[in-house]
Order: sequence, then structure tokens, then C-alpha cells
Amino acid sequence: MAFISGGDFRMGSERFYPEEKPCRRVRVSPFWIDETPVTNAEFARFVAETDYVTFAETAPDPRDYPGLLPEMAKPGSAVFRKTSRPVPTNNPLQWWAFTIGADWRHPFGSGSSIEKLELHPVVHVTVADAEAYAAWAGKSLPTEAEWEFAARGGLIDAEYAWGDELTPGGKIMANTWFGQFPHKNNSPHGWKRTSPVRSFPANGYGLYDMIGNVWEWTADWYGQPGAQSSSCCTADNPRGASREASYDSRSNFPRRVLKGGSHLCAPNYCQRYRPAARHPETIDTSTSHIGFRCVKRPAENELA
Repeated sequence: MAFISGGDFRMGSERFYPEEKPCRRVRVSPFWIDETPVTNAEFARFVAETDYVTFAETAPDPRDYPGLLPEMAKPGSAVFRKTSRPVPTNNPLQWWAFTIGADWRHPFGSGSSIEKLELHPVVHVTVADAEAYAAWAGKSLPTEAEWEFAARGGLIDAEYAWGDELTPGGKIMANTWFGQFPHKNNSPHGWKRTSPVRSFPANGYGLYDMIGNVWEWTADWYGQPGAQSSSCCTADNPRGASREASYDSRSNFPRRVLKGGSHLCAPNYCQRYRPAARHPETIDTSTSHIGFRCVKRPAENELA
């Protein structure tokens, strides 16, 4: 883990998506944070010691999903499928498929495995799975403010975790999508999906994959920042919306904040490969592009 001494920063962005506004002054206390997302190897040790069963390995309860077809009431998770041609980017169901048998051990569905993917981020984990791992490790999930402060790496008001250019001097800084999403990925680094952690440069705090590779769960319920923020003062260790306020009309489940973007973020779709970017995700959701990392706070860990 890397120690983050805390401090003040301007959280959010005025330049990209509405949910990132407004920029506001925030102060976070010191904390430790994992240098990388939790890997398949690390998650496998947790499962081996606890016999933990993830959400994706459990058949859905039809009571939670009115109208669920019987043939879909089986364990599984959402897997990205590249399209064969250009498609409008307003319907994610064109490239996401609920895949029976997909889970952290079988990232692409039955018959696949994590062999040779041990150092890739674990995926197909819900926020409850992430919190179970964190509790086992004596850690927690980061708040959105902690996560964003760490991702900025000490830079002031930079759009990216490494500066103001996506590819400074042509250098690739993160595992994101290169080409026209979702049908053409001209990945110059060779990774079409997740990549091993530490494959790209660390930020100023020595943290890897804060941007791209996989989205990361946080401890905060999703809400519009303007509803909880004020431009006139600095917020100390702010938290997100209430659980009740995080629901929307399309789901029976509340939503948490995801941060960091993933290998599916592209210039023509989801320019969320930035510290300020954020995305709501329902707590029953597991996919092939969502993972997590953990933090420890001084109250939880005696500092050396």
C-alpha cells in the first residue's frame, strides 16, 4: 500500500460530464491505499481461506427481478462482446451480454479461466464481494473523495492522472480503448481486455491503474455532487448521497459510485479515463470490467 498524507484539492470537473460538476474544495485525511487493483491471485487467496461465494456464482432470486425468465435464473455475469460493425452508442445492450457461468474464475463464461491472468484485476465482483474481501484483509473501500485525491497523484487541476494530455508525447499512460468503440480496438499495447497490474506508468503517488483497466467500486452512494456541496467552503472528508437517494427508476437496487474508467473507455464513448469522472452502478451488478482496490485509515491501522 502507499501512504497518502491527505490535504485539500479541487474535486470534480467543469469540462466533461454533468455529474462531475460542480468543482468544489475538499479536504481528505491521511490514509493508505493499495498500489494496484486487487488481482485474481489475491482474490483467490481470500476465497481459499474463507470459502466465499460471490454474487455472480449465485443464482438470482426471482423475487428481486420481476419477470425474470426461468432460463435466466442461473449464476452468471455481464461480459463485454465487441460488435462486428459500427452501432449507435446509446444502447449498451448491443455489447453487453448476461453470460451464464461467467464469474471471477471464468471471466468470459463457462470454459474460460484465470490461468495466465493471475496478475490481472479481479472482475465480476459486486460491491458486496469487494467489501467482503476488504473486511478479510482488514481494510475498507475508499470514499469517492479519497479515491479521486489519490488518483490525481498530487497534480493540481490536471484533467488526467498524469497531466493535461491523454497521450503526452504519444506515450500510452493507461489501458483504454483505442479506436471506434465498440467494434474496432486498435490497441497498440496488445491488451484487448484487462491488462496485468503495473503494466502502465504509476502516478505521482506511486499508484498503478487508477485510470483505465477496470472501474473501481467506492464506499459512496451515488448522487449529484451539487446536492451535497458548497462552493463557499472546504468539505472535510465528504461522503456521497444517502442510500435512499441513490436509487433510480430503472432498478430495485441502490447505486454506488464507480471511479477510474476501464479498458472500454474511448474518445467516442465514455471519456471517463480521468480522476474526476464518476459513474453510478447498481449494487447487484458484476461485469467483466469492474474491480476494486482497498484503503486503510489511521484509525484502522497503526502507522509506523
